[in-house]
Amino acid sequence: MSKDFPLPDDLPVPKDDGVADHLQGRKICDVFLPATDDTTVNLQELPPQTIIYIYPQTGRPDKDVIPEGWEDVPGARGCTPESRGFQSHYEELRDEGIRRVFGLSTQSIEYQREARDRLHLPFEMLSDAKWELTDELDLPTFTIEGNEYLKRLTLIISEGRIEHVFYPIFPPDEHASEVLEWIRNNPH
Repeated sequence: MSKDFPLPDDLPVPKDDGVADHLQGRKICDVFLPATDDTTVNLQELPPQTIIYIYPQTGRPDKDVIPEGWEDVPGARGCTPESRGFQSHYEELRDEGIRRVFGLSTQSIEYQREARDRLHLPFEMLSDAKWELTDELDLPTFTIEGNEYLKRLTLIISEGRIEHVFYPIFPPDEHASEVLEWIRNNPH
C-alpha cells in the first residue's frame, strides 16, 4: 500500500459483473492515442508484452475534481496508488519481458501529463479523451453525477491481441504485484 496515498479500509469491493468478458483474446483495434511524451501511439503497433492499466481518473492536489459519492462506487477510488504500484514494480516488469507499460484514462493529455510528472512515473500515460478505444472495445464504464468513467481494468497485449484481462481490480494499490505474478507464471 502506498504510504503517500493510503486507501480507506472500508472501500466497497467491485464484483465481477461480466462486462469485460468479451475482451479476452480480442484483436486490439487500430486506434491512435496521444501519449504524455507528445507522441501518438498506434495500439496495433504495440510490442509484444505491453501492459495498459485503465482507470477512471486521477485526482489533482490543486483541484477538487472528485465527484460526490466517488468512494461509494466499487473500484473507483485508488488511481494514484495503482499508478504508484506500477512505478514500484516497473523494473521488475521490464526484467520479466514487459516492453511497455501505459496508464490510460479518458482525461485530457494535459491532465495525464500532470499526473505522470507529479508522480515521477517511469512510463507514459495515454489519453482516450475522444473515447475511441473505449467505444471500439466497448470498455466497461460507470456513471456518477451524470458523467461517465472507465471501470478499472488491465490489459496484457501481445502480438496485436488482448492476451489477458484483469477485472475487477481490488485493491488497486496491490494490483501491480498481481500483474507481475501473472507475468512470471505465464512467460513468453
